[in-house]
Amino acid sequence: MYNLLTVARQVAALFVLMGFGAVLRRMRLVGDATIDGFVNVLILVVTPCVIIDVFQRPFDDSALASLGMAFLVAVLVHVAAILLAKLCIRHSDENVRRPLLLAAVFSNAGFMGIPLEQAILGDVGVFFGVVYVVVFNLFIWSWGVKEMKAGECRSSGDLCKMLLNPGTVGIAIGLPLFLLSAHLPSFVSIPVHQMANMNTPLAMVVIGYGLAGAKLGAVLRSPAVYIASFVRLLACPLLLIAAFYPFRAYLDRDMMLALTVAASAPVAAMVSMFASKFRRDVDTGVAVISGTTLLSILTMPVVIAIAMEVL
Repeated sequence: MYNLLTVARQVAALFVLMGFGAVLRRMRLVGDATIDGFVNVLILVVTPCVIIDVFQRPFDDSALASLGMAFLVAVLVHVAAILLAKLCIRHSDENVRRPLLLAAVFSNAGFMGIPLEQAILGDVGVFFGVVYVVVFNLFIWSWGVKEMKAGECRSSGDLCKMLLNPGTVGIAIGLPLFLLSAHLPSFVSIPVHQMANMNTPLAMVVIGYGLAGAKLGAVLRSPAVYIASFVRLLACPLLLIAAFYPFRAYLDRDMMLALTVAASAPVAAMVSMFASKFRRDVDTGVAVISGTTLLSILTMPVVIAIAMEVL
């Protein structure tokens, strides 16, 4: 019960921050163009800074081994989620089914997961959480693009985006610094740290702004949306906890908890962006993102509390 209340308070704090975004929209203090600018800052600047900042720590053999294990587990989670989504999600309209497949697989591990990892586990949680974000980017720019293109081969441009994205760039800079136990000079590290601190409030404001304008009718009408939401919010993280359980004595507990947080997050915002980019049903993407984000205030505390209790 203590773990449940602790996590619930942290999740509730994030939803209060989302409330600021909703108020900004309702009062028309900012517009879509401003929010688009916030998203660009988050993706292109803040995300790499978060990754670089958490890697500013002395090298440790055990941490490196746990980091490698986190990468392997994150890959396996995405593969399992893809198989589960393919098995469970059926819809006659391809333009609806394909965004739902992505919705079941890809969590909001960056904007929602990292703030919660920071709140519950501190910097060590983010240290492992950013690995999930990197794997997320690799899969969404490979399998995700292929799926939205209805099985077409990837273009060289898509391959470049898979390999050269803010997550991998952050790792490419931060990981060598960690391996060498090197620290950035203070006139660089301080601004990087300050930019990293923007992740939680700015991400929550963006999500809250989107929720305030969401139309949730599709969530209530389509059974496939419920199935995708169930896979994303409950099936994936609970299966991960079950997979961790037999090995809990051998694996880093912070790593297991951080990856569970990432896997339990609601649908990634990029699902709606991809739906728009590849001319799929955008309303479905927006509805499932909004619906799972609202439901996550109930599901995430329960799932994470279970993980904290049994792992």
